[in-house]
Amino acid sequence: MASLTIRKLDEGLKKRLRLQAARHGHSMEEARRILQAGVRPANPPAKPPADNVADAIRHIFDPIGGVELEPLPRGTLRDIPRFDDENEW
Repeated sequence: MASLTIRKLDEGLKKRLRLQAARHGHSMEEARRILQAGVRPANPPAKPPADNVADAIRHIFDPIGGVELEPLPRGTLRDIPRFDDENEW
């Protein structure tokens, strides 16, 4: 693994990095995480093709832990119309 030296780093920036790392419970390794998040790989991994819309949505939300939604109530929302009596028209 390579090392990186950053010369003439502003003291205020170094302090903010250190404080942010402490807030997240990390050491100055936080700087490495910030660099990794800020620089995209040269060849991003190809997205696997989704068989359907549900798989495509799951592929997006799985990395962040998914989404919990309240279940919808079951049952009819309105009376079902009847078409057996022609006089109702």
